[in-house]
Amino acid sequence: MSELRTLIISPNWIGDAVMAQPLLQLLRAAHPERPIDVLAPPAVAAVWRQAAEVDEVLETPFRHGALQLKQRWQYARLLRKRGYADAYILPNTIKYALIPWLAGIKQRVGYKGESRYGMINVMHHDEVPPRPMVAFYAALAKSPVTVQGPGLRAALPRPRLVVPPAQIAAVCERLAIDQSRPMLALAPGAEFGGAKRWPARHFAGLAQEVLKRDPTTQIALLGSPKDKEACAEVAAALPEGAAVFNLAGATSLPEAFALIARAAAVVANDSGLLHIASALNRPVLALYGPTDPDHAPPFSDLAASLSLRLDCAPCKQRECPLGHQDCMVKLTPDLAWQKLQPMLAR
Repeated sequence: MSELRTLIISPNWIGDAVMAQPLLQLLRAAHPERPIDVLAPPAVAAVWRQAAEVDEVLETPFRHGALQLKQRWQYARLLRKRGYADAYILPNTIKYALIPWLAGIKQRVGYKGESRYGMINVMHHDEVPPRPMVAFYAALAKSPVTVQGPGLRAALPRPRLVVPPAQIAAVCERLAIDQSRPMLALAPGAEFGGAKRWPARHFAGLAQEVLKRDPTTQIALLGSPKDKEACAEVAAALPEGAAVFNLAGATSLPEAFALIARAAAVVANDSGLLHIASALNRPVLALYGPTDPDHAPPFSDLAASLSLRLDCAPCKQRECPLGHQDCMVKLTPDLAWQKLQPMLAR
């Protein structure tokens, strides 16, 4: 290839990938002539295929957690032929910094991470306390010496993904979802751990309030195969005859994108699906317990973050270290309904 390109090495989590998307908006604005490729794990690649700034998505062939030095060297040789001017390494590990270094990409931008001196030659250092995730990634578009003040953060672009109408129509047809009726999407899961999960009974209680207001509302329960049990518990608690779609593990990630884009509103824990809903600019109710609602908030035009902000939070633990999970258990369906109801009334 004769034209110079930019390489982005994606984060390994869906939510982080979504929050890194504004970085690509800034890079495209700075170099509109330069194609942008994203190297991403297969589980995250679908996110980047919904980003308008991405010219090509390259899926990583590496096993999770393995160094695989020979395989990385071989892959770097392939990347060298593509002609990259620069690379932005978003994971903080040495493994991912090795690839653009071995590929001979001249400018390699990233955070210090695992002491990656030499492999990263435009090195950034995070603030203390750490800045919010969107600002964290977006800062890589600027020189490391650029001051990142509150005013600059406010001016950052928001995460933005695009789902074509045909993608929405296809999944609705496959799942027999009525496009003439409203749909509420609920995402009871969270990959990080059980502490981040609002109880399934609370999701059910909130859905019951929605159905009381409008019995024609369709309820779509979204998540991975790990969320089947929680989604089944929600579905079992809803009135007989309600249009409930338990889709945990039953959709691809692009189909989940399409369903979220179709939804009248989305209620989710601090998870990848929350950030997808935000990037699709859907009305979002975000539920936070052990994580900081200011660190990774939703950016939709219509969004609410709900957190009790207990003294023990944010503990950022996978499971509640005190054994009670009060930060989520005491966040009642009534509190959530107070936030969600005005969104549905629009």
